Amino acid sequence: MIDKVVATAAEAVSDIGSGSSLAVGGFGLCGVPQALIEAVLDAGVTDLHVVSNNCGVDDFGLGVLLSSKRIARTTSSYVGENREFARQFLSGELEVELVPQGTLAERLRAAGAGIAAFFTRAGVGTQVAEGGLPLRYGRDGAIALASEPKEIRSFGGVDYVLERAIACDFALVHAKTGDRHGNLVYDQSARNFNPLCAAAGAVTVAQVEELVEPGELDPDLVHTPGIFVQRVVHISSVVKRVEKRTVRAGMTNAAKL
Repeated sequence: MIDKVVATAAEAVSDIGSGSSLAVGGFGLCGVPQALIEAVLDAGVTDLHVVSNNCGVDDFGLGVLLSSKRIARTTSSYVGENREFARQFLSGELEVELVPQGTLAERLRAAGAGIAAFFTRAGVGTQVAEGGLPLRYGRDGAIALASEPKEIRSFGGVDYVLERAIACDFALVHAKTGDRHGNLVYDQSARNFNPLCAAAGAVTVAQVEELVEPGELDPDLVHTPGIFVQRVVHISSVVKRVEKRTVRAGMTNAAKL
């Protein structure tokens, strides 16, 4: 089998061009392929179409691409932690498709499974199904582009809305462990969107904290089979951020520890 390991993050993303679509793993600040994102930033590409559960924060994750005006459109579920995201969206600089979180997960999973579209109850009776959600604002604050109505069909007397799969040119994911054949194992909450994104990319690039030899991973523990992964890069030093650190008022330093 092919050894899929490449030497650097820059090499791993070198063929991502301007206008590419990217499925990017991560859940909040957990499991974010930060080294790959920064390599894309350094490459200078623009007009990216990004699909991810969220768009990072102002100085981390996809937020670094956003603040550098590299993202033209994003399809996301939760975007509430990024002030620059809100500014760009409301000022007409960024096109945004907001999707219910479970629907977003299934749209990515469907692409990996070769399913073109599916029906779901999520969003029925709302603008998600009926259309009219702002995708892009104009400079004057008015809606310049709105979502279109989607097909509704009844099954067993219950209405469902048709949602289409999301397939991307590339996927960027972060795994705890990977082998040279591209088999990946994720750690806890990092498993939420990384496997889905990995399956949705035509070319999937994985950064791994630990690189092992083929045969060292228990097949029963593999979350993403190597058939979905084209490149693996070993990132030995990984920045792991805490999204919100909260302690009770009046706690002593000793108690905090």
